[in-house]
Amino acid sequence: MPANLTPQYKAAEERYRLAETPAEKLAALEEMMAIIPKHKGTEHMRADIKRRISKLKQMDEKKSHGKHGIEHNVEKEGGGQVVLVGPPNSGKSKILSRLTNAHPDIGDYPFTTQMPLPGMMPYEDIKFQIVDMPPITEEFTEPWMAAIVRNADAALFVVDMSDTSVLDQIAATLKTLEKFRVRLYGWDKPIPQDEFGIIVPKKTILVANKMDEPESLDNIQVVLELYDDRFPILPISSESCRGLEDLKEQIFKMLDVVRVYTKIPGKPADMDSPYVVPHGTTVQELATLVHKDFAQKLRFARIWGHGKFDGQMVGREDILNDRDVIELHG
Repeated sequence: MPANLTPQYKAAEERYRLAETPAEKLAALEEMMAIIPKHKGTEHMRADIKRRISKLKQMDEKKSHGKHGIEHNVEKEGGGQVVLVGPPNSGKSKILSRLTNAHPDIGDYPFTTQMPLPGMMPYEDIKFQIVDMPPITEEFTEPWMAAIVRNADAALFVVDMSDTSVLDQIAATLKTLEKFRVRLYGWDKPIPQDEFGIIVPKKTILVANKMDEPESLDNIQVVLELYDDRFPILPISSESCRGLEDLKEQIFKMLDVVRVYTKIPGKPADMDSPYVVPHGTTVQELATLVHKDFAQKLRFARIWGHGKFDGQMVGREDILNDRDVIELHG
């Protein structure tokens, strides 16, 4: 049976081939695993990818027990992983502390954050993982930092809007990430094309922080003129919490996921623990998440949700929508 590999998979495979560090290799392999078609023709390939991922993680564990381990990897949790990137003193750590349960070191000096720090951000009835990163600079950005950005689902590009050199900071951050084969782009804009499939496009919101400072009002006008066609730009203040609720909503929209609640026939739906799946997920794919054996025995499903009558019978290929309640029948 043919594998029918997608162009996106082949691009990730090429990034694995060109990877220079274990962290870069791991990020590429995990991306390959996430997008490889799941059918009989790819069984051996998936098993091989899993084996290579396991081997790299074991190597990373051994390094972390040693004195000089410098590789870092952040396991994904929740409905999606979003990394905070930006220049020094942009306020990323304060944003993490405001959005999540994490307690980062926060200082008025550069490079307070020296390793990735994750926290869980609640949004309505789900949670997303937000990861604070060391600042991105041409001199101090390491390959493992770029690997974490590449492996994330999306990014928040945080800049200090009160900084007189904010335009230089934005340009330098974008240039440095491009050097490590990461291209930030607005999540609501077309995906940038790379004919060689080497550069990873990462959907992004440009977070204009420190808008409570007087200098920020003039600076944001210039940033809007130059970057409004590339990124959605969201003004916030991590100090006063202005705009943080809007930021949560934008993160949810950027990740493009839906919540699906399951129910057992004859019993109420479990409304406390939804499955969070990519937009476009089918009934069959959800059944696989519930249990791979159950998916093979699936006969039909009933759905309660927007645009459907209660308990409507649907097939395996029906697309799920946000807040659908599904009852699977094996």
